[in-house]
Amino acid sequence: MYAYCIIEYPVKSLDKAFTYKIPSQLQEKLQVGMKVLVPFNNRLVHGIVLKITKDYSGQYDLKEIEKIEDEFLILNKELLELGRYMQNITLCNLITSYQTMLPSALKIKEQKKDYNEYDSYIVLNQPKEIIQNFINTHKKSNKTQILENLLEQKEQNRKELNQSSLRELIKLNMVKVEKRIKKKKNEKEIIIDNKVLNEEQQKVYETISSNFNNSKTFLLYGVTGSGKTLIYIHLIKEVIKQNKTALLLVPEISLTGQIINIFYENFGVDVAILHSGLSNKEKYEEYLKILNNEVKIVIGTRSAVFAPLTNIGIIIIDEEHSDTYKQDNTPRYHARDIAIKRSEYHQCPLVLGSATPSLESMARAGKKVYELVQLKKRANNLPLPKVFIVDMKQELEKRNFIISELLDQKIKECFEKKEQVILLLNRRGFSTFITCSNCGFTYKCPHCEITLTYHKQANTLRCHYCGYTKIKDDICPECHEKGLNYMGMGTEKLEEIIKGKYEQAKPIRMDADTTSKKGAHSKIITAFKNEEYNILIGTQMISKGLDFPKCTLVGVINADTSLNIPDFRSSEKTFSLLDQAAGRAGRSTTPGNVIIQTFNPDNETIKAVKEHNYDLFYQSEMKVRKILKYPPYYYLANIKIGSTNYSEASKEATKVKKYLEKNLDPSSIILGPSTASNFKRNNIYRFSITIKYRFDKYLMKVLKELDEIYATNKNVFLELDINPLWI
Repeated sequence: MYAYCIIEYPVKSLDKAFTYKIPSQLQEKLQVGMKVLVPFNNRLVHGIVLKITKDYSGQYDLKEIEKIEDEFLILNKELLELGRYMQNITLCNLITSYQTMLPSALKIKEQKKDYNEYDSYIVLNQPKEIIQNFINTHKKSNKTQILENLLEQKEQNRKELNQSSLRELIKLNMVKVEKRIKKKKNEKEIIIDNKVLNEEQQKVYETISSNFNNSKTFLLYGVTGSGKTLIYIHLIKEVIKQNKTALLLVPEISLTGQIINIFYENFGVDVAILHSGLSNKEKYEEYLKILNNEVKIVIGTRSAVFAPLTNIGIIIIDEEHSDTYKQDNTPRYHARDIAIKRSEYHQCPLVLGSATPSLESMARAGKKVYELVQLKKRANNLPLPKVFIVDMKQELEKRNFIISELLDQKIKECFEKKEQVILLLNRRGFSTFITCSNCGFTYKCPHCEITLTYHKQANTLRCHYCGYTKIKDDICPECHEKGLNYMGMGTEKLEEIIKGKYEQAKPIRMDADTTSKKGAHSKIITAFKNEEYNILIGTQMISKGLDFPKCTLVGVINADTSLNIPDFRSSEKTFSLLDQAAGRAGRSTTPGNVIIQTFNPDNETIKAVKEHNYDLFYQSEMKVRKILKYPPYYYLANIKIGSTNYSEASKEATKVKKYLEKNLDPSSIILGPSTASNFKRNNIYRFSITIKYRFDKYLMKVLKELDEIYATNKNVFLELDINPLWI
């Protein structure tokens, strides 16, 4: 018997299956999809079995598989096919596809760690006749009692037995200890009854549920607070009645806490969670629960789309517009593409839910590729919050640099009424950069050539790209004068300003710095919901999905932060961020207010947010996209060419451009090479080439050829991104 194995090296030249003999002791156990240890190039490496065959027609002497590394872990037929599909659409290595599917505790490269918890059981280690003879020839004691019980029960938990007597029986070889994996159950049980769907929700539910056995994609466009989660719950309950499973994706770890609690309350022990905030042990336990069919529902962030569920009845992607569903390193897949493929495999519906759908998804709904279902009203007919636009140019004349007059007034009113406030500032840290007023020196990252952000609490300057950190000096390192000025503002500085400005303020901050520790998201959200704090200050992670009944005011400190990013999606990202943030206000019986502070009050995107008018924004933005030939009218592919040597990177980028011009369809548009938006990162100079195309039958073949050309180049690397979110 022989096995074809893909090995752990993510090197293009080794991206193929190698043949190994299956030793006789493994022939009964080994299965396709198992993780194994195999000899390769005078060392042992991990791999995955892709095929088992009786025949081998090659001429080489084959090495044997050393051992099965994990008998619990088997990539099933669907996931093996999914790995090949992901390899084809992203042009990554096959082993990289499979590694992406596994939680970090189970990565192919990692040494095997046993994350299981065990119970020890005592069983007989001699034939019944010998045991009975021992009982008959010894007087009644704890030892004979243990043996008598084992003759009846076959096994006993070690904890329940007299330990000294047990040790004697083990020495006499009469009994032995066997370890069994503990089966863990979620302690939370179902505690609430069904909430009834309103008329609008019921219509959406019926449309989707009538397609339970079809591979159909639905775009659920519902305004913030319209009750999309309640529809998800009803759909999943119906799926479980049919003895099928459900997969729900959310964009941020910060959202999993609230949604998980809702699902625990409705489904109890039937829920498993997969996201990066879990420890390796927790990931391993959750993954095994799914593999062993102990749960019906999986909730998680992007990588949970690979959860090894079988018999899937529905897949739901909440906040489908979120860019966190696109992986920004190899393999650069989008969770939506993988979900569509799984929907086809299981012949089940896929639901894409959002209050601000991506333009591509809405365009597909317009072309009837997706079916559009809508929730135009908030649940219980609650009004949408009233949005006020504040022109900060006028506020600067009044010396209101951070908090406008109107926002100040509304914050004070909230404090008087014992209501809560959310302030959004999409920049973390204390100061966005530090410069010297004496000589003009500015702190920059030595590896990335971008300004370092100051974090006051830790007194450090940090690069938010590569993680470089240094302690801030009190004097300028260039001219040695005390002329350092703090320019720009982040969430840490805003928190300090709020504390100094309002005596009644009890602010809490939620950004990448305050949520770096395990469980921090959940603690902050719970504390704010329990009214331990009255102001939540945060970055974009607070803008979507969260539900605080007492929050009646949302303030956006600088709405232009994302609007001014040099990216064709900047307007779309801004509309989504502001509209989602606005949706956090007035979700209970008290009406909400939203104050957006901007230097561009006449901007079309800002106007659309003021009116809660997605359709207005969609029509306006689609005109721009059509003129500029951007998605959804054209597809994109992006190539990054990088090297530690500037000249070499530039020279190779020009070569790549010429190769594309020679081999692609003439209708495709090639932009660049130009310096990438983050030109120098981790000491690597990066150039960018973007391809716009509608139909180019040569594209994937040409990109694959380029990838292979540079696969062995140690000085220059190529990054390929098909349908990038950013260029």
